[in-house]
Amino acid sequence: MHASWWRKHAVSLLLICTGLMPIGVSANDSLTQFQLENGLNVIIQVDRRAPVAVVQTWYGVGGGDEPEGMTGVSHVLEHMMFKGTEKVPVGEFSRIVARFGGSDNAYTTQSETVYFQRVLSHRVQLALELEADRMTGLLLDKQEFKRELQVVIEERRQRTDDRPGGRAFELFNATAHVENPQRTPVIGWRHDLEKLTIEQVRQWYAQWYAPNNATLVVVGDVDPDQVRHWVADYFALIPARTLPERPLWRETATLQERQQTLTLPAQVPSLYLGFNWPSLQTAKSPEEAYGLRMLAGILDGGVSARLESNLVRTGKAAAVNSSYNLLSRGDTLLVITAVPVPGQNLTGLREQVLAEVMRLRDEVVDEDEIERVLVNVLSDSVFSRDSLDQQASQLGQLATLNLPLDWPTQYAQALRQITPEQIQALAKQYLQPERMTTLYMQIDKEKTP
Repeated sequence: MHASWWRKHAVSLLLICTGLMPIGVSANDSLTQFQLENGLNVIIQVDRRAPVAVVQTWYGVGGGDEPEGMTGVSHVLEHMMFKGTEKVPVGEFSRIVARFGGSDNAYTTQSETVYFQRVLSHRVQLALELEADRMTGLLLDKQEFKRELQVVIEERRQRTDDRPGGRAFELFNATAHVENPQRTPVIGWRHDLEKLTIEQVRQWYAQWYAPNNATLVVVGDVDPDQVRHWVADYFALIPARTLPERPLWRETATLQERQQTLTLPAQVPSLYLGFNWPSLQTAKSPEEAYGLRMLAGILDGGVSARLESNLVRTGKAAAVNSSYNLLSRGDTLLVITAVPVPGQNLTGLREQVLAEVMRLRDEVVDEDEIERVLVNVLSDSVFSRDSLDQQASQLGQLATLNLPLDWPTQYAQALRQITPEQIQALAKQYLQPERMTTLYMQIDKEKTP
């Protein structure tokens, strides 16, 4: 199928495949959104492919909200949310969910903390009751806190301290973000974790865990009216709270090029490159952010993208990957990681990668390449909604960013308007040395087993 046909019909295909239309307009009225008087935001998406459902609770707080000296508190509180209320004893939350055929877990990011249950459709009421209970009734026992804090410290050791890649990326992230709070790790600095107190965790819970700072997402084979009734029963009487301000993450305007070298007992050396970019939340205009998304897609958007085609498949690099979070809560990064081929040093690898990146400043991208990127980006958006978890996660993220739930349709239309000339202009503006961070992770041959 010719790429130009895809570009012409991309928006229509996206709507058909995702079933995501503006609220109240979809053919089967499958999407419902409402808000309780206490501020709880509720989203219900009907999907009747199987008699199952996903319940997610999104709290608008994460690592990027933590003050100096308390890094990791959001993640520690996430762990403590499974450690008992007056109604549900320690360790029983997950056992109850499993006993009735479900599973549950949680995760913390820089911008939110998310709890989820996968349950049979007729157990949605149970999941809602459990979530409402721990929104206000968490015990936060001191002894349980001490035990769980050691679990988190051990998690940090396994994921970061004892992993060369984890340590390298942590340093890279701290170097690339100068004033942006994303410079601190979500799991927290070890010295902060070691002195964290139960009183600080209690204060964090009281400060942020409130219905007016939460979004409840239910996706699956459910009756929206019934879910609405259950939500009112379990959540309506929980009082709202006065919340701290959550400013957008902004980076300093006086950036300069930064470089770091780290020598670790790793198996292979690695290169980390980053460019400070705005997101959709902080760009000068939505068009600028969408243009940057297309620029990132040209570099790394499938096997035919430039970094893969011109570096990996030609033997100039063993591996190259990149990422750009368009939906970050504020200023973010284009991140490129690369592994050299045997015998190649990291300086030479950096030159090869930058030569490919800087071509975008010097040359106008041709129309066929724009069409290929558009197809890849939009197909990723379609396939990202294949599972109930992915549908719920997309809806929760849009809600926490105060974006309309039909944003994916706007996204598709906006990408189609980006021109090759706009991409080149953005490359000249944002692929500048003063925005760039380089980290070389070299092998410590004496310590490498």
